[in-house]
This record gives sequence, C-alpha cells and structure tokens, in this order.
Amino acid sequence: MSDTAAKPDQTAPFPGAEAPSRQYDIDANGIRIAIHEWGDADAPPLLAVHGGFDFARTYDLFAPRLAAGGWRVVVWDQRGHGDSEHAELYSWDADMRDALAVFDHVGGGEPLPVVGHSKGGALMTQLADAQPFRFTGLVNMDGIPYKRNIPDIAEHERSKMMAKDIASWLDHRRRTSDLQRKPGTIDELAQRRGRMNPRLEVEWLRRLVTTGGFESDDGWRWKIDPSMRFGGFGPWRPEWTLMRLPGLPMPFLGILGSEMEEMGWGTPPKKVLPYMPLQGRCEVLEGVGHFVHVEQPQLVADLVLDFFEGLK
Repeated sequence: MSDTAAKPDQTAPFPGAEAPSRQYDIDANGIRIAIHEWGDADAPPLLAVHGGFDFARTYDLFAPRLAAGGWRVVVWDQRGHGDSEHAELYSWDADMRDALAVFDHVGGGEPLPVVGHSKGGALMTQLADAQPFRFTGLVNMDGIPYKRNIPDIAEHERSKMMAKDIASWLDHRRRTSDLQRKPGTIDELAQRRGRMNPRLEVEWLRRLVTTGGFESDDGWRWKIDPSMRFGGFGPWRPEWTLMRLPGLPMPFLGILGSEMEEMGWGTPPKKVLPYMPLQGRCEVLEGVGHFVHVEQPQLVADLVLDFFEGLK
C-alpha cells in the first residue's frame, strides 16, 4: 500500500462504517492498483467501482452491508485516486484496461456481478457493452450519464471533436504536472468536499478526508492526482456511454436519486428511462441525492442484494 495511507487511529469514525478486511496491490498495465476487500475471503466475489474524485474507501458504509449478504466485495482505487499509483496520463480507456486487470485477478475469466457508482457506473456500462461475457449482472448507482443535446453528427465531425478533446486534455496535463493539492485541516478539507456534496453529513466527510487523504507537514491533502480535473476523465463524452445502454444483454438495475447535485450527472430520470435495456429496470429514490449508497445505504444494499440473489 501507499505510504500516504492514513494510520488506523486517524480514521474518523462513522456509525456503520467499516475498514476493509484486506488490502493489497496488483499490477495493471504497469500501474500499481490498490485493492480493498470486505467480507469472507472465500465468499463469491462482487466488484464495486467508485466514482470520479472518489476512492475505494467511499464504500466503507455500503460494502459491509453487501458483505453481510454473503459477498466478498472487491473495490479498487482507480489510477490517480486513493492509494493507487499516479500515471503520466489518464483516459477513459485506460480506466477500462485497469478494470479488466481487476476482473482477471478476481474472476479468473469467470463472469462477475458488478456495482458501479457515478463515473464507475458509466465506466462499467461501457465495458459491459464491449465485453458482456464478463458480467453476470450490472447495477448502476446514479451513473447513467445524460446530456440534453445528444449530437447527431457525421463520423468525420465526431473525429474532429475527439481531436479537440485530446488536445485540451493534454494541454491541461502539461499545465498541472507539477501542482500539489491545497493543504488544510481535516475539517477544512471536509468543508471543501461538502460544497460539492451538501447532503452528506460532516462526520462522513471527515471520514472521507482520513481515508482518502494523507497528512503532511503542512496539513492534510487529498491523495487524488492534482492533474485530475472535475468531470475530466480524459477525452470522453457522456453521450458515448448513454447510447450503449439500450443494447446491454445482461440483467441491469439502475438506481437514481431524484435530487440534483453539483457532483452528480444532472440526470433527469424521466429522460433516461427510455434507454433501459431489455433486461433492465430503474429505481428512482425520491428525496435522495447523487450518493444514493451513502444517504440510504441499507435501502440500496437491499435492492442490490435482491437483484443479485435472483441471478444466482
């Protein structure tokens, strides 16, 4: 594990949250990826994928509930996040290649049940379209991307858009290559995170700082690579993933919160319901924001456990 990992006695407590049972690293295409597991090591595996600007330990509250349902819950820090290694460049496709390394390590070629939140849900939706044989079923927690104006353009125009996106991403990477994240106290970092997630309790935000940050001489900093920008996962557009959703051949469960938040996709449920795949359904949780599995961990865990129980 990274030497920036928080010491056990520094982790802020939160009711019902539990640290992983096991932590280890794997090599994914030359990048060290940190893996965290909850539950019995001999239980059947279930993969969970975190969102952008998040990390595996954001599942501290949710994963133990899935583990109590009889699963070995496996979550990895995506490159540049949490305790995984920072990379020279980041892209949507690189994240998918890293995910495949985890699939191979955990499943050994066998299909797996998968849960993804936010970016993790969108990432797994695209991977499930490309390699459906790897999935027994997919749960997407508020990670169905949507944009009001889905462009209907010629392929050569799409190529021009991609070139502009790549150039913009590379320019940003050059400008930020030597930056460090702004330091602060645990409460200051929790307050900053709270501006994007105003619905989350301050005690939970404090725990996020102590599991997703590290303490240096001048204060706490988030572990996430400073070159990461909000909403930027390399050249990628939400429409590219949304258009793959209807063709998914495996059982699919979407879970959306009705309350819009800055860190969410801004996805209006009524707009994406027509895109549900043939073997899919969508649950809309009223009065819940983007972090459905943090605001209502037991309710969402019950939905997920019931869904995967029906696939055994």
